[in-house]
Amino acid sequence: MKVAVMGAGAVGCYYGGMLARAGHEVVLVGRRQHVDAFNQIGLRLQAQSFDEIMPVKAGTDAAIARGADLVLFCVKSTDTEIAGAQLREYLDPDTLVLTLQNGTDNADRLRSVIPQPVAAAVVYVATEMAGPGHVKHHGRGELVIEPSPRSKEAAEALIAAGVPTEISDNVRGALWVKLILNCAYNALSAVTQLPYGKIVQGPGVAGVIAQLVTECRAVAAADGVTLPGDVDAAVRRIAETMPTQYSSTAQDLARGKTSEIDHLNGFIVRRGQALGVATPVNLTMHTLVKLMEAKQAGQ
Repeated sequence: MKVAVMGAGAVGCYYGGMLARAGHEVVLVGRRQHVDAFNQIGLRLQAQSFDEIMPVKAGTDAAIARGADLVLFCVKSTDTEIAGAQLREYLDPDTLVLTLQNGTDNADRLRSVIPQPVAAAVVYVATEMAGPGHVKHHGRGELVIEPSPRSKEAAEALIAAGVPTEISDNVRGALWVKLILNCAYNALSAVTQLPYGKIVQGPGVAGVIAQLVTECRAVAAADGVTLPGDVDAAVRRIAETMPTQYSSTAQDLARGKTSEIDHLNGFIVRRGQALGVATPVNLTMHTLVKLMEAKQAGQ
């Protein structure tokens, strides 16, 4: 397959790197500093069991995705419509666009701007960009994919590349569980600039996380969402399986970038207001991160 990664950050580079390692043609659309490294040296994938450099092609323009069979759509939630519009003209009518993003509504938003088939995916992976062209994998890596005409083909390619992948009829519920995990940890990691394993050792943190999760559950129930599996166990598992991972929100703030907090705790606050569900702890965490972003921006 020809695979394009739109938004070649830590998540996109990990999955793109795994597919490149399996022999697929992979092209990456990303920022200049990484694109230059990709084209000059290759994509360095430092996983837990290997450290290799994969040959890839890269560019800063979506045109490099022309002719792709599969697109891993990995841009920030704030950029979904803009990036989709940039990509649209270069894709074939049957190209599958797989959204590997935080939040619950990116696939629907993307469908509003492109005619190609879109399938949502739930991502469970701990990664970071450790330098130009260098992605470091800290743990996990499984995907849950929404059904579509080409989801089986994509899943088979990912599984063959060493990525645990399943197709689920309840991706909406799985996306909400992932949202709850993000709401439980992301802002706390951002405010403290600590990894998950350190956060959970803090006094009072268990109670804060429990209240964040309780509020999210209440909003999900009011929204008619069926949450699969044991949510509390999934929350505990994050710190157990990714103890050294900093949240994407923490990484964004550390680099002086705007985070996705509006699509995480902020989304819970907005849905709670619309559905008549109080979300005071999520509001507090959202407000703290927004204050930190404003301070960095000099506002």
